[in-house]
Amino acid sequence: MSATVNVNGRITPECEAVISVFDHGFLYGEGIYETMRTYHGKPFLFDRHMRRLRRSASMIELALLFTDEGLASQIRFTQTAAKLEGEGYIRVLVTRGVGELTYDLKATPNPSVVIIVKPQVDPAAEVYEKGVRVVVVDVVRNHPATVNPMIKSNNLMNSALAMQQALRSNAFEGVMRNYKGELTECTTANLFIVKNNVALTPPLDAGLLPGITREFVFDIGKEAGVEVAEQVLRDDDLFRADEAFLTSTTRELVPIVTVNDRTIGNGRPGAVTWRLLNAFRRAVEAS
Repeated sequence: MSATVNVNGRITPECEAVISVFDHGFLYGEGIYETMRTYHGKPFLFDRHMRRLRRSASMIELALLFTDEGLASQIRFTQTAAKLEGEGYIRVLVTRGVGELTYDLKATPNPSVVIIVKPQVDPAAEVYEKGVRVVVVDVVRNHPATVNPMIKSNNLMNSALAMQQALRSNAFEGVMRNYKGELTECTTANLFIVKNNVALTPPLDAGLLPGITREFVFDIGKEAGVEVAEQVLRDDDLFRADEAFLTSTTRELVPIVTVNDRTIGNGRPGAVTWRLLNAFRRAVEAS
């Protein structure tokens, strides 16, 4: 499953894509990114992704030297070169750029822009039909006063360590807590529980990324007749939930049926989760 890569406007196969070792994205992890996927060949919720990209950029004082339409044009250019037969996975990365070995912003006046396009691989049907197992990991989510999780940063060490712990437990995902012991999110997804037919997700000030699909669930909840709300959640809320699910751009809504060694609800994907997933897919078809 090879990728096509656009580095600062130059498109190559993945094996030929290069960026300087003096790029501050490589040296210091200074950069931001967005992951999108296509439906019917078009990046889904592109405007929302661009809004978040610009918010992340402003939080690290990174100037974005392109318009939304300019970036959309480069994405289309890269998609055409990729010659995908089905839907696409798109990753846009913007780094501080190439400069001297210093943290001084004046050393990097020209950000680097990388666009990766490859085939989108959806989870297997049984993931949605049977649900998945997740584990609550020991790795604590970054404190907002350190590297704020609101920044969709290229520096993913926090999430990587958490996911690696989850993988060692043969789990689909890892659930992370904040420094207060509150649940925040999964390593690459947002977390929801369902209690008394209400879908609940941790508030942003618990220290988590404002997921695009998470946000969209609030929209589709109205169409599905499901109340969706924010609430501080702890381990027991998850363990005692009627249902649970995770959300992400590339996986939509994935039912959670086991946490650690505890069964959630009746051990099968729940009715509320299915209503929201079906509403999501109807919204996709109507877009």
